[in-house]
Amino acid sequence: MPHPTARTARTARPADVLAVAALAAAVPVLTWYAVGDLSVQGTDLDHAYRAPELPAWADAGLVAAALLAAGLAAARLLRPAGLLRRDRRWWGVLLPAAATGLLAGWGVRVATAGVIGANIGAGLVLLVGVPLGGALLLWAVGRAGVLLRRPASTT
Repeated sequence: MPHPTARTARTARPADVLAVAALAAAVPVLTWYAVGDLSVQGTDLDHAYRAPELPAWADAGLVAAALLAAGLAAARLLRPAGLLRRDRRWWGVLLPAAATGLLAGWGVRVATAGVIGANIGAGLVLLVGVPLGGALLLWAVGRAGVLLRRPASTT
């Protein structure tokens, strides 16, 4: 018979859940930075949406904070006693959340790109990217809720 506390032990500690959330929040910023400006060359460009103009120091600060958050979260989650090694079911939360962040970071760059004429990419982001990202995010949040309620597997 398993030990009584083994049945009720939770796989995720609050710091683990915070690390998953921090990594999910850092991915869109890092993707946005990695993709870069997608505007075409020209002087009289049309924009579906205008990106907020931030000073260079603010851009650098956001990227540095996202890198730091992603690094600390990954170190917490992937260490030998980390959540993703203790309970592989949490990959089903992290991967859809990260995919949502990738989609969001890329989608913002596409939607805010300066183009000549219509920005068809912005429309595709709205028609395909937003529903897909919403579905992935709902899956991740729902799966996290299920995992937080279930005890750790004893097998």
